[in-house]
Amino acid sequence: MSKIKIAIIGCGSIATNAHMSNYQLLTDRFEVVAACDIVPGRAEEFARKFGIPSAYEDYHDVLALDGLDAVDICTPNYLHSIIAVEALQKGLHVLCEKPDAINPKEAMKMKLASEQAGKTLMVIRNNRFMNHSVYLKKYIEDGGLGKIYAARCGWQRRRGIPGKGGWFTTKEKSGGGPLIDLGVHMIDVSIWLMGNPRPVAVSGATYREFADTYVPMGHGSRDCDPNGTFDVEDLAMGFIRFDNGAVLQLEFSWASNVERDDRFFELRGNRAGASWHSADDKLKIFGEACGKPIDIIPNFGKQQLNGHKGNLENFADVLEGKADPVFLPEQGVDMIKILSAIYESAESGKEILL
Repeated sequence: MSKIKIAIIGCGSIATNAHMSNYQLLTDRFEVVAACDIVPGRAEEFARKFGIPSAYEDYHDVLALDGLDAVDICTPNYLHSIIAVEALQKGLHVLCEKPDAINPKEAMKMKLASEQAGKTLMVIRNNRFMNHSVYLKKYIEDGGLGKIYAARCGWQRRRGIPGKGGWFTTKEKSGGGPLIDLGVHMIDVSIWLMGNPRPVAVSGATYREFADTYVPMGHGSRDCDPNGTFDVEDLAMGFIRFDNGAVLQLEFSWASNVERDDRFFELRGNRAGASWHSADDKLKIFGEACGKPIDIIPNFGKQQLNGHKGNLENFADVLEGKADPVFLPEQGVDMIKILSAIYESAESGKEILL
């Protein structure tokens, strides 16, 4: 099969550092034929840097290109569903950065557009492709943990508010703070490892305690204004119940007075448990052998899997008919329902039934 001709819409840091860096490793499978960004000059700069033949400011010009197979959406969150639906209706396949959309209605529009067009829609879920996740998924499927009935996950930053005063901290454009920014990653991999049970009820609380404290710590963006809008949370905590009786506890912060930055998941099964923390980057399995507790720490060596590269490879495999998609649009709808319900619960002080 010839190379997949794809255009990148949105030329900010995620497109540069996570997408193009991996397209450069997959030149045998993809040809990036266009770049687009609403900021004047940014797409041209991006195209020059990566040797992309054409650059645009209006994504409609990209969708009208002859011979285009797919688009890769790396824009601010509120544009994900708008561009994805239009691209699908134009007969293009869509790869999109997380989060899927800023509310369940928009996520459902994306799912329906994909089904009606008969085209592939995949949203980045890079944690499913990491060494520890791939190994643990197989371990669980082989029965190693038994029935998983409880789990925890989170991503804590001590100080790490991205683009304060820009679109990240403006709810209308982002959909929320660290819950929708960081939460998608760890909630998704936790639910995926748990076997994708259906969420049925959610409760949560959110806090905004650092809005007046400007402390850039390496998570900024080009759109940054210390005096700009900050109407999202900087800490979210929550609890999810699933249709199989399992539960998931969660915590996400851009800024919080904790000992260290960390992202993690912990699973508890009736045969064994498992955890992974970024602080030491070790998968640990807690079981029993010969009547005694035993800890297992798999050795993955120095070769680490690349989450975004794994997404791109799976996307290519799906378009070429070689594999099933690791991510399904209905999982994205469930994800945005969960996030939206946590925000609703935080406002009402009540558990929300899904």
